Parts: sequence; C-alpha cells; structure tokens
Amino acid sequence: MIAITGATGQLGRLVITALTNKIPAADIVAIVRNVDKAKDIAALGVQVRQADYDQPASWDAALQGVEKLLLISSSEIGQRARQHRSVIEAASRGAVKLLAYTSVLHADTSVLGLAGEHRETEAAIKASGVPFVLLRNGWYTENYAMGIGAALSLGAVYGCAGDGRIASASRVDFAEAAAVVLTRDHQAGKVYELAGDAAYTLGEFAGEIAKQSGKPIPYVNLPEAEYKKALIGAGLPEPLAELLANSDTGVSKGALFDDGRQLSQLIGRPTTAWQTVVSAALN
Repeated sequence: MIAITGATGQLGRLVITALTNKIPAADIVAIVRNVDKAKDIAALGVQVRQADYDQPASWDAALQGVEKLLLISSSEIGQRARQHRSVIEAASRGAVKLLAYTSVLHADTSVLGLAGEHRETEAAIKASGVPFVLLRNGWYTENYAMGIGAALSLGAVYGCAGDGRIASASRVDFAEAAAVVLTRDHQAGKVYELAGDAAYTLGEFAGEIAKQSGKPIPYVNLPEAEYKKALIGAGLPEPLAELLANSDTGVSKGALFDDGRQLSQLIGRPTTAWQTVVSAALN
C-alpha cells in the first residue's frame, strides 16, 4: 500500500488523483487530520485513516501495512521539523520500505529561510534508517498566480526578487512526479531537484499579466523590509509576510532556479507553462 499524508491538502489531493490512474484505489491510503473533509476521497475507493502531526501516537495505526509513504511537508512553519519527526519515527517502527518527502529545491544549500526545517527533516529521515527518496520541489506557479487579483487591484506586482529567475511548475506537475516515484522501482537513495522547464522574473510575470489582462501592470521591486511591511498592511499574518518576503530575496539569489529538467523527465512531458497558470487565474 502507498500512503499520503496531508491528503486533503491541495498537493495531497492531486497526488491521490495521479495515483488512481496508476494503481487500484484500494491500494492507496489517505492520511488526514479530519476524516470529514475526506469524504470525496473515500468515495474513490481510497482508504482514509486519521492521524495528526501533533498526535505522535496516532501514526502507528495510520501506517499499518503501508510499504511506501509520501510525507507531504506540514504547512505550519516553525513546527514542521517537530511534526515530521512523529511520522518518521512511526515509519521506522513500521513496515515502511520507502519514505518519500516533499522538500524544497536545493535544500542542502538553499538560502531560503524555510529551507532550515526541510534540512532538519531530511537529516531525521536519513538518521531513521528507513529507505528514502527526496522530492525537492521548487515553487508552485500558483504561489504567484494567487496574487494576480491583488496585482490587478493595485495596478502592479510588488516584490523584492529583483531580476532573480523562478523555475516554477504547477502543483499538478509536482503531484504527477510524486506518483511516478511512488510507483517506480529502485527509488531509494535518490534525490530529485524538481523545477519547471522555463524560468521567469517577476518583471516578466507582471508583463504577462498585463498582456493577458490588457491592463498596465508593472513590477515594483522593494527592499525586503518594505515588502514585508506592505504584505502585513494588506492583511497577511506576519509569519506569512516574512516567509514571502524572505522567499523573494532568495529568488534574487537564485534559490528558486534550476535548469536540470528532472521534473519534466519524471512526468514524461514538458512542465505546465507558467503563462498557462496565469491564464487560468485570470479566467
């Protein structure tokens, strides 16, 4: 059986969809915090089990009979490494023969602030003795596309990424890659640096919004502190504002760029064009 943590999340649902195209639904385990939110997943014939990152004792039962596990990183920044250890320790006690983890692009050398917890998790996985594969995911194009509405309202895209290039891909691309790895033999010990085929600057991203919307949308580059302040002023919680601003600064240093094309090689097709994601967000 193959289990997916965080199965009701945006990435988790897409991974399950991709897996159902490859293996019987009965061989898939969706591990969720709230089973009431997984009724549509259960309707596919997927097994739904309850476990909580903050309840370590819940994981042994959730992983019963699981041979391959995809640990999708928690969304709770600052708590991730601790939460992930609960899963890793349960995997080491159980029958898990392969633990796949969604890390971040070039986690071992990344200047991104969020990379620290991914490095801690990778270290814990390696120390556990469980065979592993690391899926070092780059940025989701949707991370920037979700700000298109605000850009149209404000008349500009704001950030602090300078001319840094972003090799993002869609969530569907990353989900399909995870499904391929989970259903392919001889994956233990592999580290995949996963990024989109084409890269862009935020200036180019703003230009594409302008092109498709017919409205003038420039890119306004700010110092990191000013960008963080602007995000807080727009209503974002300070931790999220800090994450986004720090990530943009990381972009300016090349943290979200990779041209190895390992993602498109895994999924057997070009990654989703970032312009297509912009179009979807506008329509």
